[in-house]
Order: sequence, then C-alpha cells, then structure tokens
Amino acid sequence: MPLSLTNLPLAWSIGLFCLCALVIGVIGTRLTHVVDDLADRTGLGEAIAGALLLGATTSLSGSVLSVTAGWAGQAELAVSNAVGGIAVQTLFLTVADMFLRRVNLEHAAASIGNLMQGALLVCMLSLILVGSFSPEWTLWGIHPITPLMVVGYAYGLRIVNEARTAPMWMPARTRETREDVPDEALQQRSLASLWTSFLIMALILGVAGWLLQRSATVIAEETGLGQVAVGVLLTSITTSLPELVTSVTAVRRGALTLAVGGIIGGNAYDTLFTAMSDIAYREGSIYHAISNQTLLWVALSMVMTGVLIMGLVRREKHGPGRIGFESVTIIGLYLAGVAMVVFGGANGG
Repeated sequence: MPLSLTNLPLAWSIGLFCLCALVIGVIGTRLTHVVDDLADRTGLGEAIAGALLLGATTSLSGSVLSVTAGWAGQAELAVSNAVGGIAVQTLFLTVADMFLRRVNLEHAAASIGNLMQGALLVCMLSLILVGSFSPEWTLWGIHPITPLMVVGYAYGLRIVNEARTAPMWMPARTRETREDVPDEALQQRSLASLWTSFLIMALILGVAGWLLQRSATVIAEETGLGQVAVGVLLTSITTSLPELVTSVTAVRRGALTLAVGGIIGGNAYDTLFTAMSDIAYREGSIYHAISNQTLLWVALSMVMTGVLIMGLVRREKHGPGRIGFESVTIIGLYLAGVAMVVFGGANGG
C-alpha cells in the first residue's frame, strides 16, 4: 500500500520523527508572527486569537496524530498524546516565564480572557474523566460525552468572548501589566497575504502530524516503550513544539497576553483531540479503552491548570528563581508525572 510507512525500519522511523519535529518547530516560529498580526488586524485581541487561531492551528499536528491513531485502534496513543500535550504545554509557560526576567509572566499577562480559558480547560478535562467513569454506552461507536465536549467547548468560547468584551472583573493595573498594542509597521502586509500564509502553514503542520503517527507507531512497537510512554514523552512534546516556540517568541516580542492565551487556549482545544479520537475509534468508547496511566495525566493536567489559574489571580511579581510560585509547582508536578510513567508508578488498568 503506497505511503503506508508502517514497515519502516526503526532508524528510518526515528529519522522521520526528528524531521517532523524540526518542521513543526520552524513553522511554529513563523506562525507566531502571522497570528499576532492577524490578532491586531482583525480586532480579535491576543487572548481570543491565541485560542481560535494560534492554539488550534499549532495543535493541528497533534490532532491529526490523535485522530489517525484512534482510527488505527491505538486508543492509548491517541489520548495520551492529547493529555500529555496539555501537560507539557503548560510546562512550556514556565520556560517562557524565564525569558521575562523583569517580572513574573502571569503577573504581566493577567486578563479576564486567560482566566476564563483556564476555567474552560478545567471543565473540558473533567469531562474526559466523567466519560471514563460513566457507563460504556455508545451510539454508532461514539460515547455521549463526545458531542457534549464539542458543544461545551463552543459554548465556553462564547462565554470567554462575552467576558472579554463586557468584563465584570478586571485585573488591577500595575506598571508591569501589558496590553495588546498593534505594531504599526506590520500594517503594510495585506490581510489576504496573512490568511494565505496562515492556511499554508496549517496544512504543513497537519501533514507533519500524519507522518508522526506512522513513525511513533513503529517506535512504540520496536522499542517496547508502549503507547502511553511514546504518547506522553515523545509525540506530545514533539507536536507541542510550536507552543514552546510561539510562547517564547511572543514573550520576546512583548505579546505577553498572546503567550499565555496561546497555551491555555491551545490546551482547551487539545481536549477535543479525545472527542475526535472517539469518533475515529471504531472499537467502542475510547474513554473506556485507556489505562490508569493516561487518566493520571488527565488529573495532573487539571492540577497544573488550577495552579496556573491561581498564579494569574495571585499575580506574584517575583518568586523562587525569579519565576512565579506557579511555575515552580508546575515543573514539580510534570516531573512527578514523568517519573511515574518511567518507573511504573501508575499501573495500567
């Protein structure tokens, strides 16, 4: 079968994996500039643009990987890639925080939009747990929690937008608070040109995700690592490289709200990987086909997001190592999760 790529030798699969990682990283860098410009030109604002444009598009490689894995019957790889990506992308905010030396990133980027997106993310992750512990009912192979997640996400974005346009709560202004400031020098580029670049890069990221699923399957089988370890420690990190690049680049450009909004908004969108994978998975409910290891990462992602929200509300200017307390806690939580996967502290179920 042409271009199946499932019979590649291990060395070739690792090479393909690394090549896709490089492509995703480079495209992610360019995508930051394009989305930031679109946010200014369309009037969406950086927080909403981070969710609708930057978050969703930089997640394309991950969503394609999860859906193709679900279609191939690889439930663990599909869901662990999704929730592992959410966890590592939250971790990436601590990296971006390190690049903003004068003040804690969560202090400078506090906004009602980012707080609301964080709350939406916690709700979406909770629905995955509800699906896993609910009765194993399906209709045409789709669990009832899947359409609920799609509707909940769409309604949640509406609430986020309403809170942004007519806020009933505002963060206190400080000298370090940064707001969206359009770059007049970028107004020279036509809107059509920006959208064309945006769509081309989105397509490239989608193809990269399709290739990653093939190479990851071979790596999991040939090395004996298993789908959860490959999903959490390899594919989720690789498909999340745009979030790392874009958050750091956004901080360096001074687009601090975009940096945080891109991560939180992208994470909320990434929960839909599980819903998409459930539709593609033809062997029943994907929520009941995953192990306790994967559910562990759902729970860890919820805790990490909760800590991040606390950081956005607390708005500590400086913490340990000149980063916020939330960054230190998130690093510890992520490392604990990795240790449990590597050393088998969370048994499959």
